[in-house]
Amino acid sequence: MTDVAPRLADAEADVQSIVEGNMEKLFGVRFLASEYSTGPVHGGRIDSLGLDENGAPVVVEYKRGVDSGVINQGLFYLGWLMDHRAEFQHLVRDRLGATTAAPVLWSAPRLICVAGDFTRYDVHAVREHRRSIDLVRYRFFGQDLLGLETVASVSGRTSAAGRVRRRAAVLPPVRGHGGALAELAEAVDEVLLSLGDGVSRVQRKQYRAYQRLRNFACVCPPQKTKLLVYLKADPREVDLIPGFTRDVTGLGHHGTGDLEVQLRSERDVERAVSLFRVSYAAG
Repeated sequence: MTDVAPRLADAEADVQSIVEGNMEKLFGVRFLASEYSTGPVHGGRIDSLGLDENGAPVVVEYKRGVDSGVINQGLFYLGWLMDHRAEFQHLVRDRLGATTAAPVLWSAPRLICVAGDFTRYDVHAVREHRRSIDLVRYRFFGQDLLGLETVASVSGRTSAAGRVRRRAAVLPPVRGHGGALAELAEAVDEVLLSLGDGVSRVQRKQYRAYQRLRNFACVCPPQKTKLLVYLKADPREVDLIPGFTRDVTGLGHHGTGDLEVQLRSERDVERAVSLFRVSYAAG
């Protein structure tokens, strides 16, 4: 067996090309445009534009090696994007259709920086910003294998640890059944946020998403007697239990994920923790 030494790209464009061709698989982001011009006044080009699986706009910037300017450059373009919402929605409409363009999640824009490496100052800097920022280190292995590692991930809102301590607001309860199910949703929220570093939470009208680079869990508002959680775990690798887990591959539902978990009690939450961890690892 021959060891394959990790290496940097020969050029920044090599990284950009592979990521753009596999953006949804790598980041859960639908690719919209490459080298997008910000116009003659602003005078810049955004490396990649996309829309994540929760409908949030995404700017992706690349650097071949270590470059202390990548974060500021990305934030500069993210600021431009927030000032040109109509232009972005027009782009989404052209690429993905009017139905997708309507509910763009402007409250949670994201910046993903992909580079050969980052300094400790970069990691500290992203924690001081109010934006959602992911720092991702890449390496090539051989000619066509790309490895990615998350160096830092900040949600741009309150930190996960702070949310756990406060036992923050949960999904809206169903009238008449709110007490127990609201407590159940709160317990699930606490477990999902505590699975590891870099977990962020994105609230949509139909569900609440928990993500690293990609969604790994989506929690829907409580039904009359149960709470539904959708996970990125592969249903084919899970022993499905009627009334607890279900394969929803190809079936329409809110949120993302092909494994449905039905929670009715704290005991169900305890049973589901191992599935949460599998989905977190896959995300």
